[in-house]
Amino acid sequence: MTAPAHDFLNTSFTETATSLKREGRPTALLHPEDASRLGVAEGDRVRIGNRQGELALHARPVDGQQRGVVVVESIWPNGAFADGIGINLLTSADPAPPVGGAVFHDTAVWVRPA
Repeated sequence: MTAPAHDFLNTSFTETATSLKREGRPTALLHPEDASRLGVAEGDRVRIGNRQGELALHARPVDGQQRGVVVVESIWPNGAFADGIGINLLTSADPAPPVGGAVFHDTAVWVRPA
């Protein structure tokens, strides 16, 4: 899931020093039990991916996060990601079942320690 980052109202804010300082870096938010199962702790790098590709992020276990769901608060520019390719790498332009629609906020991925 790629919800907007709290300090990024739109892509203009991804270029301001204040917003960048508040957000820090792109991060994969995980339920603490999911992180434990994967053997990752706060700040550890994980790789997330699917048939479209994969990318590296730092993990952050978050209480209240739904189990089995990874949230990458986004609209980060590609250059902010460790591999230089942003979160849109994991999305598709294919219409979502059952009757079409956008898939960019809900995409199936796997997660593993980097």
